Amino acid sequence: MTVTQNTKTLEEARHMAEVRKDEFYDYLRLESVSTEHKQIPETVAYVKDLIEQTGGEVKVLDDLGGHPVIYGYFPASSSGNSDRTLLFYNHYDVQPADPLDEWHTEPFEPTVRDNTLYARGVSDNKANFMARLNALSILKESNDGFPCNVKFLLEGEEEIGSPNLGLYIEKYADLFQADACIWEAGSKDKYENYIVSAGMKGIAYFDLEVTTAAIDIHSSIAAIADNPAWRLIHALSSMKNEKNEIVVEGFYDGIAPLSKKDKEAAANQPFKAEEVKAQYGLTGKFITEGTDVTPAEALAYSPTMTVCGFSSGYTGPGIKTVLPKNAKAKLDCRLVPGQNPKHVRDSLRQHLDDHGYGDISLTMVAAEGAQRTSLEDPFIETVVNSAKKVYGDENPVIVSPSMAGTGPSELFEKYLHLPIAGVGAGWAYSGAHAPNENIRLADFYQNIAHMVELIKVFGVEKN
Repeated sequence: MTVTQNTKTLEEARHMAEVRKDEFYDYLRLESVSTEHKQIPETVAYVKDLIEQTGGEVKVLDDLGGHPVIYGYFPASSSGNSDRTLLFYNHYDVQPADPLDEWHTEPFEPTVRDNTLYARGVSDNKANFMARLNALSILKESNDGFPCNVKFLLEGEEEIGSPNLGLYIEKYADLFQADACIWEAGSKDKYENYIVSAGMKGIAYFDLEVTTAAIDIHSSIAAIADNPAWRLIHALSSMKNEKNEIVVEGFYDGIAPLSKKDKEAAANQPFKAEEVKAQYGLTGKFITEGTDVTPAEALAYSPTMTVCGFSSGYTGPGIKTVLPKNAKAKLDCRLVPGQNPKHVRDSLRQHLDDHGYGDISLTMVAAEGAQRTSLEDPFIETVVNSAKKVYGDENPVIVSPSMAGTGPSELFEKYLHLPIAGVGAGWAYSGAHAPNENIRLADFYQNIAHMVELIKVFGVEKN
């Protein structure tokens, strides 16, 4: 069956985007860099005003520390379904613009070139928030108004790991209660498929360090003194073998086996091995080769253990014969549902102690749990079917079991017990966190239209 785009809704989306363009661009001009605490109060005030201008009620929550959490509420119209509530999660903070010399435009001055809008934070995640407000503006002006209740949760610390969000969601769980949640991010892939994400991996990030002397020593003493670099290398090597199997006891605890539907979803991902190898300039085989796990399955469902950095001794030009006094490493573990970051930390600590590396310190510097909505949850089907009304056959709608990045979605599952789906206005080359971050305007219009269709359908469904 051929599916055609809903041209009427797309035209409404283009029109509303033009009407609210100045508001959008002023939002992009705010340098809301959370790690530098830049313009946070100004951004909070502006977001509050945006929601109120759209017709919503706002509460600014700031009693638990950190940057404020913003609650927005749009009650269903008299002809809508007040028994249904859709929650949107967004964040108003952005990454720093560095390195500035790699930008082709001013990072905080929105600039359109070739129908592409450039600005720091535009894809991650200010355009998605504006798309949702624009959709509500379209519905507000329609004869039927809002088809259901709509809530927003916006935080200002997502780019620094959402350290305080759990406190707010736990305390204000009743305020944010809803029937389902649309996540902050999403995009088209490099093949122009529109991706609906059903989850994301978690993370446990560690610093490891070992010191074996008070000072750096002449390397001739290595005949009798231990080398901290080798010691740390051996410790890391004991955690993962040459087959790329993580051999830390307890690391895989809690992981449930994949269902038939899970495996089918992975098989349906548009993974093209040679293109991926060329994209990253890979010189070797995928580590999944020779195993029962496909690359697509591994990307969606497999936990990882990655040495992200290693430092010890002299690394400058020429020769310096030195036995360094210490060595450091950074370790990143991507986690899947069922794994607990604290349990993973305890397992690594026990592994080091049991293998004679009790002198190596282990510090967990960041942690977020994994989350995945069942692919059989009706909400996933609702998001997919509403997307097809907008994207048609030109942009096939594909469900991804897990997006590549990590975010605080586990908190929403834990405290609000919601199915979650991620969609947005980005594309494969949006460059989130990188110089020249951008969205294509056509994608922005389509995302607005999708949000209109989704809210309409969500409002007529039964709990």
